Amino acid sequence: MGSRLAQASGITAPAGAWRTADDEELSPILATARDLFYEVGFHGTTVRDIASRVGVTVPALYYHHANKEAILSALLDRSISNVIARCEQALSEAGEDPADRFRNLIECLALYMANHRKSAAMDAEIRALSPAARKLYSVQRRRVEQMVSDTISRGVETGVFDVTSASETGRALLGMVQAITLWFRPDGGRLTASELALRYVDIAERTVGLRPPRSE
Repeated sequence: MGSRLAQASGITAPAGAWRTADDEELSPILATARDLFYEVGFHGTTVRDIASRVGVTVPALYYHHANKEAILSALLDRSISNVIARCEQALSEAGEDPADRFRNLIECLALYMANHRKSAAMDAEIRALSPAARKLYSVQRRRVEQMVSDTISRGVETGVFDVTSASETGRALLGMVQAITLWFRPDGGRLTASELALRYVDIAERTVGLRPPRSE
């Protein structure tokens, strides 16, 4: 099936691009801040730490970002926008079959967490945001949650899934997938990101009661 564009994010991508592990285009300041936040946490990082590693002065850094929270907010916005675009493309390529849509969605999310774990791990720092900034991010985050919940609900309606609550099952699966950022390491690990994603698809299928034979 031909791919469509991820309209909401404005990102144009070829078919299957949601499976790629492309490097995100971040400025030196954002890339460095992401690395430091990942290594020692948001509160363990100072603006001076970021500026020093980038090789700029603190005033120069403030020219681009108002404060450390603004840097985190920018990172979160880029990450969630990327996730949404990839999920929308994965769903589009799956067509209308609820099982195929579910498999693609879980695979997409697991691949993102494994291949972009530093960016994905920024979600754990949302408590550092101001209430207003957290609210804006949460609106985007709920779009992903809704995609998962709606996909499960459609599977229940068509009789291919068997769950008590689509929304609670979706939250449980998202929590499982998000935890990939805590332990997965692509270098020297037992599994590649692709192998890991397919195992998570299998776990997710069992969770929603879907175990029909796959069509060749």
